[in-house]
Amino acid sequence: MIYIRSLIFFVVQLIWVPFYATLVLFTFPLKPHTRYFLISGLAYSMMWLLRVICNIRMEVRGAENIPKEPCIVLCKHQSAWETFALQTVFPPQVWVLKRELLSLPFFGWGLALTSPIAINRSDGKGAMKQLLEQGKERLAQGFCVVIFPEGTRIPFGQRGKYKIGGAMLAASSGVPVIPVAHNAGRLWGRKAFSKHPGLITMSIGAPIETKGLKADEINRRVEEWIENEIQQLPH
Repeated sequence: MIYIRSLIFFVVQLIWVPFYATLVLFTFPLKPHTRYFLISGLAYSMMWLLRVICNIRMEVRGAENIPKEPCIVLCKHQSAWETFALQTVFPPQVWVLKRELLSLPFFGWGLALTSPIAINRSDGKGAMKQLLEQGKERLAQGFCVVIFPEGTRIPFGQRGKYKIGGAMLAASSGVPVIPVAHNAGRLWGRKAFSKHPGLITMSIGAPIETKGLKADEINRRVEEWIENEIQQLPH
């Protein structure tokens, strides 16, 4: 049954995403926040499909910790799930991502309209410079900036190296950092086709005030909170 449900979800996604992404292309003339509002409808629809077809539900802890002002969201990366879920929980946001994603047919074209910070990961210094410059611009425009500090999806129960970029943006901009932990990988694993039914818990930590803190200390606090919090979530 799990395989059949996962197959149905895959087929529906295969039809729905290109259709929605094609409609999204017509939002090009609109202002960035208006475009985001319309484009994020895809995330809400995907969460609905996951709930209805795969019986994957979401519980959010710590929603009261989400500030009203723009912030930097540093989130654990285990699955494709959080790329949808974060959009339904946090205010308008932009993502730091590898620029190759923008070349994907339909999905990448729509993604390009969300004002992402699309970096060339092979250009270390250039990517960092771009992150700091465009990150501050997006924050000034009223967007939250979402970063996966491990840089890629990590199998459930494992820990990747927390890269310093998000913490450097926080230290240079002075905006609060919101750490986010979750256990999505136990139901929808990294590169997994099967999606197991159950409850995914997203836990949102208290804001880390970054003014006066060095990037290394911010990064340490984020990693410590996320990894400790994951141990408290259902396994």
